[in-house]
Amino acid sequence: MNDAPHHPRDLGLEIKALAKGFPSPGGWRTLFDGLTLRLPAGARVALLGANGAGKSTLLSILAGTQRPDRGLVRSRGRVSWPLGFSGGFANDLTGLQNARFVARIHGADTDATADFVTAFSELGPDMRLPVRAYSAGMRARLAFGLSMALAFDWYLVDEIIAVGDQRFRARAEAMFRDRLSTAGLIMVSHAPAILRQYCQGAILLHRGQAQVFDDLEEALERQAALAPA
Repeated sequence: MNDAPHHPRDLGLEIKALAKGFPSPGGWRTLFDGLTLRLPAGARVALLGANGAGKSTLLSILAGTQRPDRGLVRSRGRVSWPLGFSGGFANDLTGLQNARFVARIHGADTDATADFVTAFSELGPDMRLPVRAYSAGMRARLAFGLSMALAFDWYLVDEIIAVGDQRFRARAEAMFRDRLSTAGLIMVSHAPAILRQYCQGAILLHRGQAQVFDDLEEALERQAALAPA
């Protein structure tokens, strides 16, 4: 009999000594260098910073779709791709095939995932069309439905939360809030009203550094007072 105490998995998110830059007409531009922070499981934070501060790049690194120059991201929890992202589909595959493929990658039940995405996205027979035939709205519905079909411990949001008509947006928002009841959130948005709906704290990127705030309002005030990066 094993009497060792059970320790729950730490689902926090740790960023350690992260560096990322890119070449520009004026020379090498460093977005951040030595970026280090830790977020506890279930944290809901806004990712703030001026245009070009590296917000979307950092989200891509957290999602694993872009590699840092140095440093690491560590989490035992499952991290989503940026919600609303619809550029990663295989265009020659159908919506159903894409849903099944992503489910296999994440170790989810392929039939259950495909059924959920079909019902939630309301794409119906269009799920059997190649994604290259989809409109931007259809691709976004497929992407959002797939994001909700898989249970993540961290959700990443880059501006887009929901798409479609008012009825679909209401359904999507309700589903998203349900998912957040057991998950953390990192959200990029230029609309403070949206951030206030979902976030309590914030990470402020400025000139390659990150400052973590427990209070969103304090972070928004700090961002407004900063000179452009």
